[in-house]
Amino acid sequence: MTADTKPLIEVKGLTRAFRAGEDELLALDHIDLTIERGEMVAIVGASGSGKSTLMNILGCLDRPTGGSYRINGRETAERDADELAALRREHFGFIFQRYHLLAELTAVGNVEIPAIYAGRGGEERHERAVALLSRLGMDDRLGHRPGQLSGGQQQRVSIARALMNGAEVILADEPTGALDSQSGEEVLKILQELNADGKTVIMVTHDPAIAAHANRTIELKDGVIVADTRTDSAGTVACAGRDEGEKLNAGARSLRAEAARFREAFRMAVVAMRAHKVRAFLTMLGIIIGIASVVAVVALGEGSRQKVLANISSLGTNTLEVFPGRDFGDVRSGRITTLVVADANALARQPYVAAVTPTVTTSDTIRFGAEEASGRINGVSDAYFAAEGLKLASGRLFDADSVARRSQDAVIDQNTQSALFKDGVDPVGKVVFVGPVPCRVIGVVEPRSGGFGSSNNPSVYLPYTTVQTRILGDTRLRSITVQVSDDTDTDLAEKAVTKFLTSRHGTKDFFILNTDDIRRTITSTTETLTLLIAAIALISLFVGGIGVMNIMLVSVSERVGEIGVRMAVGARRGDILRQFLIEAVLVCLIGGVLGIAAALGFGALFKLVGSNFTLIYSTTSIVAAFLCSSLIGVAFGYLPARNASRLDPVVALMRD
Repeated sequence: MTADTKPLIEVKGLTRAFRAGEDELLALDHIDLTIERGEMVAIVGASGSGKSTLMNILGCLDRPTGGSYRINGRETAERDADELAALRREHFGFIFQRYHLLAELTAVGNVEIPAIYAGRGGEERHERAVALLSRLGMDDRLGHRPGQLSGGQQQRVSIARALMNGAEVILADEPTGALDSQSGEEVLKILQELNADGKTVIMVTHDPAIAAHANRTIELKDGVIVADTRTDSAGTVACAGRDEGEKLNAGARSLRAEAARFREAFRMAVVAMRAHKVRAFLTMLGIIIGIASVVAVVALGEGSRQKVLANISSLGTNTLEVFPGRDFGDVRSGRITTLVVADANALARQPYVAAVTPTVTTSDTIRFGAEEASGRINGVSDAYFAAEGLKLASGRLFDADSVARRSQDAVIDQNTQSALFKDGVDPVGKVVFVGPVPCRVIGVVEPRSGGFGSSNNPSVYLPYTTVQTRILGDTRLRSITVQVSDDTDTDLAEKAVTKFLTSRHGTKDFFILNTDDIRRTITSTTETLTLLIAAIALISLFVGGIGVMNIMLVSVSERVGEIGVRMAVGARRGDILRQFLIEAVLVCLIGGVLGIAAALGFGALFKLVGSNFTLIYSTTSIVAAFLCSSLIGVAFGYLPARNASRLDPVVALMRD
């Protein structure tokens, strides 16, 4: 026997039981029923007789607890969830008593839904939806939403939706129950016309007058068929319009159809988000705060690190400073005279040394005309400025020849310029008295960056030979500054200098300040603080993700009816999963973009208030934050989306 000669619907020993506390309620009790193609069947019975339960099982919205249900000779129990969805999408068309239209879609949009899940192209399905609505007298209501339509008009939209995929069987649950008598008659007339076109129509009603329109009436009582009568002969009829349905659904198996379903899921997700703007924004808020915190904290940390490095650089990069004594505060350091110029000259010949400068310091009065100030007198070599990272603001620096000649050439800092040279007088070329010694100013250096080594006291730089012979009359050195070669590790250089000078002096009567130690210590501290704050920001991001999951769970519970409608018209579990997952990811992606924008805005505001501290944004952190927001959407959106996709269609529809 071929598929066409087999009964369209064949039910044997069908039972359906429900749990009611500890008891079991039997809604259907061993039903035997056969429905042929082209019949118009009315299932009647009092409330609680089991007629709606039977229709739900016939439409694959529910599963029986026992017995057999075959469609075209194949057992439905052997079909998985997606195969049952295909039956609802391609084989059945549902007309519900309460219409079950989606409020955010227009009449055309509601009619198109089954074709979306069937993979039909946008233009093609739109033309068919318009044609169906026009056939049902709705051509002037195409762009109206359900809330703008009367009950009869909403039921017509529901009928058009049932016909969208060329369904073979029309299932109508109390199709006139919520309508006035005139609208009810119109709907019944449409159902009769569909039956005349070859559709199999199965109606559920409690009204004998409605059942009289069918050519076969099946009466249920307490879950048992008590009567099955025919008003006239109803032979097997070829299903008109089936070719169109087959043509429609053939594309569903193609890659293009899969891509189209994804596009439609994306569009529906956007529509749902627009329909619930406040909820979507509140969901995003946790992500916005978390992403903004992470990006801003990383930028603050990098800005802090760069600021610290700039301050350290003002002391000179890769420098070692050798002092007499065992350590800072050594009371004997002033009496130790073994640190001499010869040590500096010997160190200058070592392969790991880029430059060496002996230094001597004292304090004295600096005068120019009637202006005077107490300042620091620094005796240095010509290599000092490069070693310490001091930059020339104007004029020039003294050279090795000046050091050899004990010249009275002076380089001053801008503190000295401000203290002695009023009204914008250019100090270069002017003679100042450093203590009793007249010196000509040949250059001005820029101030050090803030931090360690900076000072507001006036400073004057002279050749160390000049300070030793003309001001102090003493050849002792305060310190020796060693600039380490760029290709040498400063720790190794420190060990080498220690070994070298200990060998020269016969004892270790000096100590070394390694500026790289300071840099490493400070940057390590800033990095630790940055990690701490970043950890707090990541926690807030995690909390934001939990917020997304909670809101999406609430969204699922609020939209159970919508999910039921979509599954009733043929949505696969994957379609529902995809839509809700896209919503979660979109919420997180938009939240991520807004969070990044908020972090950048914070940096602009920070700069606007006049701070000399700059946030340095990392492209890596921005990309990572964006990817993180995507992962949060997937990770925290999956469970709600999965819950939505696993809802039983009939349960979802009953909870609407």
